[in-house]
Amino acid sequence: MYRAGLMKRRLIQLAAMILTNPYAANFLSGKLYRGDLKNFCAPGLNCWSCPAATLSCPIGALQAVGGAGGKFSFYAAGFIILIGLLLGRAVCGFLCPFGFIQELLNKIPSPKINLPRKFLRVKYFLLIIFVLILPVVTKFGEPAFCEYICPAGTLEAGLPLIATHEEFRHVLGKLFALKIFILVVVIGGCVLVHRFFCRVMCPLGAIYGLLNKYSFYRLTCAADKCIGCGRCKKICPLELDPTKEFDSAECVRCGKCVKLCPANALKL
Repeated sequence: MYRAGLMKRRLIQLAAMILTNPYAANFLSGKLYRGDLKNFCAPGLNCWSCPAATLSCPIGALQAVGGAGGKFSFYAAGFIILIGLLLGRAVCGFLCPFGFIQELLNKIPSPKINLPRKFLRVKYFLLIIFVLILPVVTKFGEPAFCEYICPAGTLEAGLPLIATHEEFRHVLGKLFALKIFILVVVIGGCVLVHRFFCRVMCPLGAIYGLLNKYSFYRLTCAADKCIGCGRCKKICPLELDPTKEFDSAECVRCGKCVKLCPANALKL
């Protein structure tokens, strides 16, 4: 049952990646899909400039509109809040392409590290400064998180476009070197720490995390059924104690603890 549940989630993750990035052939040509669907946001982090993508990234949309004369994107914000209230961070666990990539990277054999909890606050700093403030106050209204930090954009868009467009290679400079450095750090972090980027750097995960305890799809624990065996805490990839932190902002609703609970105290 446990393995069947894990396989089911993997299939959902793979389907979500394919459905939001159906134009895989564009990686060879470097062309971008520019149709009407780009006016809509994907639920997870997925770069607008990815050659395979059909939808926009909600974090990118927030920044782009915020940088356009200091306006506020009611659509992008409303979409994120709606999805967050429905699913919370289950989006991260099931529907985010970059979350899926992180989990695959963590499968690479290596020593695994427990992440100090103080690092979990970094993503809220990045959300406030690089997503909400800098795009509005900077002179050119740049989407600051996409421009200076986002490793998903570098991996999904920057590297494929440079590989297929020789003219782009002549304008590479310090900014691209910084983005490559961040990508390497994130990849290394994901190998050593489960969902390193989600937990430390993702502003979309930060918003969904704030809505986790209010979301319709949530984890619950029946204290009267719990036998205190500790199996759920040992299996949790995010180093949580599901019996006490079932509404944690870090829980991605992967369901591992639920399927392993011998007393059926945990439910999604």
